[in-house]
Amino acid sequence: MSRSWRRFSLCAAACLTAAMSLSAQQTNPTPARQAGDGEGPFDRLVIRGVTVIDGTGAPPRGPMDVVVQQNRIHEVTSVGFPGVPITDRSRPQKGTKEIDGTGMYLMPGFVDAHVHCGGGQAREPDYVYKLWMMHGVTTVRGVPCGSMDWDLQQRELSAKNQIVAPRIFAYHRPFTGEGWDRTRLQTPETAREWVRFAAKKGVDGLKLGALDPEIMAALLDEAKKFNLGSTAHLDQMGVARMNARDASRLGLGTLTHYYGLFEALLKDNVVQPFPVTQNYNDEQHRFGQVARLWNKIHPRGSEPWNALIKEWVDRKFVLDPTMTIYSAGRDVMRMRNADWHEKYTTPSLWAFYQPNRNAHGAYWFYWTTEDEIEWKRFYQVWMSFINDYKNAGGRVTTGSDSGFIYQTYGFGYINEFEMLQEAGFHPLEVIRSATLNGALTLSEPKGKPIDFGIIRPGLLADMVIVDQNPLENFKVLYATGAVKLNDKTAKVERVGGIKYTIKDGIVYDARKLAADVAAMVEQAKQRKPTTSANQQD
Repeated sequence: MSRSWRRFSLCAAACLTAAMSLSAQQTNPTPARQAGDGEGPFDRLVIRGVTVIDGTGAPPRGPMDVVVQQNRIHEVTSVGFPGVPITDRSRPQKGTKEIDGTGMYLMPGFVDAHVHCGGGQAREPDYVYKLWMMHGVTTVRGVPCGSMDWDLQQRELSAKNQIVAPRIFAYHRPFTGEGWDRTRLQTPETAREWVRFAAKKGVDGLKLGALDPEIMAALLDEAKKFNLGSTAHLDQMGVARMNARDASRLGLGTLTHYYGLFEALLKDNVVQPFPVTQNYNDEQHRFGQVARLWNKIHPRGSEPWNALIKEWVDRKFVLDPTMTIYSAGRDVMRMRNADWHEKYTTPSLWAFYQPNRNAHGAYWFYWTTEDEIEWKRFYQVWMSFINDYKNAGGRVTTGSDSGFIYQTYGFGYINEFEMLQEAGFHPLEVIRSATLNGALTLSEPKGKPIDFGIIRPGLLADMVIVDQNPLENFKVLYATGAVKLNDKTAKVERVGGIKYTIKDGIVYDARKLAADVAAMVEQAKQRKPTTSANQQD
């Protein structure tokens, strides 16, 4: 979800997120990686006796020894069978750094396919990056993260591991970027010029919104000439002329959120039958009414439903649903009182979440039981389509769009795992969406094979290690862990929380990252309280 302001259509909203983010960075620059911010990379890192979930959808396998040389996986070796003592025979030689992975699970680093780097008044990129990293996110697609030049700078610093941050792919809104004259008319010709401008700058792809069809066509056609990816938030101000089926036929690569999907399946109308009092600038109208599309489309299993799925599977269209970002709509009390807010949500971000007509996504002006019921029904239909699409061979990725609507960075991403499982995904399918599928989606537009996303020799050493079985309970991936009764002590404990996040062979203690974030939040609380137009719950 992009930022909404009165003088911009919502299709341009992310630009304001970017502008705000840039302002924040200029005040609080990303600190350089210091001694103690991760160890490595090492000449030879050996992780011993771990159970590997490789990201392909294959079942867990262990015990395994994983060898990393500098920033790449060198060897993945089976060293025994469950319950059978491991012998030293045929095990990899000792490393310069050893991790005992006995009883632990290792997965590829996670890919968050929809992020903003500091929206929602987070103010400090270091805070946002560490929240992602402590939840195993080693690659993000910024849509955008901040301004174009700032994104490209951050991408470079992250690639060199000079800052503590995930790998960054920079996708940007048309007709934005330092050096582009925003007063120029938006035509197919200037659209093509902008793509050439952005490609020369070095962006990885386009984030599209509510654009006239002829401009969308020009952007997508020109983008393919430069091997640029594309994703689109087809918001309500433009979806009447450009739904998701229309955009996919023009060459769009990924649909983010749900906008345009339901409109492509409308049954008795060609536009959403809004109430005659609808006002898009009233965000409770916007978010309240979109959920009321669930019973206005062709039903699950119908010919139009199945035909759309087949068309998109044949076209290799990608769905990046980001269900997490709207999940408060179906139970705002739950998300407002989530376990992590007190310790990990900054006061400024918390203030941004509160009902406020001037803050995007803070639309709880008078959220009712009926609103939540409509959202629950909407999710049932939306999840059915996503699961049917996956089962038909369609690709689904994992994105979060955190920083809005009570979704704090990192925590919102793991919530997406739980929601994909709720939709019908097997936990192994969820992990594949978060790893291999994300890597494929970011690599294919460039015409390159994946360089991360599965556990394989030769690929980048991006990995997540947790001391609980994530397939059994995704809650163990939250930094707050999962609540569990210890039957030996009769006491309630919290188990889990990612133990290590490894990026480019650098081993980060995820619990230290969490402690760093908690300290930032506490320091922010000690400073002058954040003012907001309306801070009450």
